[in-house]
Amino acid sequence: MKKSLSLLVSIAALSLTASAADIVDTAVSAGSFTTLVAAVKAAGLVDTLKGAGPFTVFAPTDEAFAKLPAGAVEGLLKDPEALKKILTYHVVSGKVMAADVVKMKSAATVEGQSVQIMAEGGKVMINNATVVKADIACDNGVIHVIDTVIMPK
Repeated sequence: MKKSLSLLVSIAALSLTASAADIVDTAVSAGSFTTLVAAVKAAGLVDTLKGAGPFTVFAPTDEAFAKLPAGAVEGLLKDPEALKKILTYHVVSGKVMAADVVKMKSAATVEGQSVQIMAEGGKVMINNATVVKADIACDNGVIHVIDTVIMPK
């Protein structure tokens, strides 16, 4: 009986700590979004992306940011308004899972413009970026990892 109760308490404690983190904390713990996290901080979007949401974030990896022209990231980090415009172009209101994304042709972003979506041959494109990992669940939404930074017009 004592062993059963101990096991039950352990399972309950584990289930409380096993919940997903918010979008920012998930990105930080992943380790492959250090540039994105630095950009989110520089643009003043941390509180927003830690908020209730839900949000869908098309998150470029560090490698995606490395594809930008030399000095581009550094320049953007010094221009919070331009950075905010680019980052909010990567965010869609609501929790849009991959099964729903593939049925869409476009999605309105928080920035105001829409991204184009193309699903073909098992590959999903958001504008010119390929989704390389989908459905990373967070407490306040979902992250889809992309291989290219997408730019608003």
